[in-house]
Amino acid sequence: MPVKTFAAIDVGSFELSMKIFEFSGRNAMREIDQIRRKLDFGSETYAKGKIGNEKLDELCRVLKEFSGIMKAYKVEAYQAYGTSAIREAQNKVILMDQIRIRTGIRMEVLSNSEQRFLGYKSVASKGEVFRKIIEEKTAIVDIGGGSIQLSLFDNDTLVSTQNLRLGVLRIQERLNRLNAKSAQMESLIDEMVSLSLVAYQKLYLKEREIRNLIIVDDYISLAAVRRAGKDAAKTMASAQEWEQFMELMRTKSFGEIAKEMDLAQEKVILLFISGVLMRRLILLTGAQYVWVPGVTLCDGIAYDYGEKKKLLRGEHNFEKDIIACAMNISKRYLGSRKQAEVLENITMTIFDGTKKMHGLGKRERLYLQIAALLQDCGKYISLVNEGEDAYNIIMATEIIGLSHRERELVANTVRYHFEAFAYDTRIGNSGYSLDQESYLLVAKLTALLRLANCFYRSRRQKFKQISAVLRDGQLFLTVETMEDITLEKGLFEERAEFFREVFSVQPVLKQKKKL
Repeated sequence: MPVKTFAAIDVGSFELSMKIFEFSGRNAMREIDQIRRKLDFGSETYAKGKIGNEKLDELCRVLKEFSGIMKAYKVEAYQAYGTSAIREAQNKVILMDQIRIRTGIRMEVLSNSEQRFLGYKSVASKGEVFRKIIEEKTAIVDIGGGSIQLSLFDNDTLVSTQNLRLGVLRIQERLNRLNAKSAQMESLIDEMVSLSLVAYQKLYLKEREIRNLIIVDDYISLAAVRRAGKDAAKTMASAQEWEQFMELMRTKSFGEIAKEMDLAQEKVILLFISGVLMRRLILLTGAQYVWVPGVTLCDGIAYDYGEKKKLLRGEHNFEKDIIACAMNISKRYLGSRKQAEVLENITMTIFDGTKKMHGLGKRERLYLQIAALLQDCGKYISLVNEGEDAYNIIMATEIIGLSHRERELVANTVRYHFEAFAYDTRIGNSGYSLDQESYLLVAKLTALLRLANCFYRSRRQKFKQISAVLRDGQLFLTVETMEDITLEKGLFEERAEFFREVFSVQPVLKQKKKL
């Protein structure tokens, strides 16, 4: 296989960065160049709500420079993503259009959950070291300009993930408004973050033990990589060594630190804020070790591209993490794990047995799987309006790896599993309008989930086995049970009508009695 050249562009809150990678036939991804340009438009977004023309001009100038570098390297494909500073800008649609017209670069804006998922994949690009660390109780701390993401792992499984608005640029903006002196900064940062971190501890940590913290950011990572050089072992530090690092930061001026660490002086304040945040998290979690793999969002973008194009064979199952995240959301809203798994298995059996009929793929299967796991969450609020309440819970809860649109698809599938289907593309709350493709997908997923729920409604788990066979314009669902299924037959007739309407296929329920 010939070498494929790829560029990953991160339009971050404080700087623009681009990494050039090579993919070879040896299941390898190699970084061949990195370009970074300072451009602080995050502060403008967080202070004013949008990005002005001056910053836009500078952004386009840098992206045109990046475009020229890509041509020089003969880059075959690229991905350009904007993060929180673009995401939170009121004029982001205008910005993206201007960038496309003036530079030729098509930039997409990542939702927070997509951004953090790519940050997580950047750590996974470290291979065996990553896999070994997350076998223990570990937290990945992804520090951005606008917020931080805390993702907890236990025995190679994602336990929970939560976003906190404690990003370094957001904190810096508050410090600037307070005219904070250097000597005050650490105590002020502690005060700013304390309430959010204590609330996080009560809700998610409780008595949970954390052994390792993994840092993904643009400031600590840069300093750690320069300090380590070729000695990868130096990127792992004990909690005691971290305290020594913070003591060094306290006793020297920002100018001295910049010179010693070969950093631009304006980055040192952001490094200091990141350091204080990490110190607080070490104390909060009781972590013994901190690993700074030296990766950035660009590594995650490239890793994700390599996986999707089958240029890399990733050994970690990221889909399993998304499912684990959904299971933990269900648990938080008092859903029954056993019942959720029963409905999940029934739903997946029907989906897999009707592939030729619905024409949906692996990603759509994942949406349906998540909807099956979360379909009971609305009962936590109300037993009367469970469809609408489930919709609101799902839309208010981050599911790492899913975009806002994907979460909307799942939330509407769960909602219309309970409520009469809305024959209008404006089917979300607040008049949210889905495009035609998304609308039809919600209809298909709803029809499949409704049909599966017929076999689960009594919660008595009557069926030993269910099979789905598509033949001669009919879908034969055969259940193996000796029990009375009068209730299921009645529900089946109700749900079959919408299924037939969506797919033009008649479902037929058959009972196979077998001891």
